This record gives sequence, structure tokens and C-alpha cells, in this order.
Amino acid sequence: MSNKSLYLVQSTFSATPSVLTKLQQLYSGEDTVVLMGESVLHLQHPFLQQLNNVYVLDTDAEMLAGQKSESLQVISYAEFADICLNYTRCTRLN
Repeated sequence: MSNKSLYLVQSTFSATPSVLTKLQQLYSGEDTVVLMGESVLHLQHPFLQQLNNVYVLDTDAEMLAGQKSESLQVISYAEFADICLNYTRCTRLN
């Protein structure tokens, strides 16, 4: 069985830097991160810029105002559900 994890970062804007520090300690290369809510405003955080699989819901992507990242993928709720089904371990960080 795979040890990959899905991390849902759903923190307030002010709490997100400390959440990302915690995530940095937990994250491994097979993991996936979904930024939700105000946490998407920290897309340019250096740690997030190094990751391969970073997703943002299309409804939250509206807050990005044109910010881009090579690793960022904007997804719908249906795609989010499909991603969730691929993981047996999911952790919400807020």
C-alpha cells in the first residue's frame, strides 16, 4: 500500500504561514496539497513553489488575481472528489 497523503490546507490568511511550516515537516514527494479558502493567497510561499502537486478549487482560484505557479492546477469540485478517492490518508490543516 502506498504511503502518500492528501493535505487539505484550509487555514485563515494569518494562520497559513505556520500551517505551511507544519506541512513542510510532514510532506513527502508522493503527497498532494489542496489549498482552500484564504490559504490560496499564500501560493507564492517558497515551500509551495517547490511542490509538484498543488491544487486550488476553481471557486477559490478567483482570489489569485492572475498569480501563476508552474505546479498549480485549478480543479472543479468533481475533480477534487476524484482526487480524494485516490487517497486513504487525508489530513486537514487549519
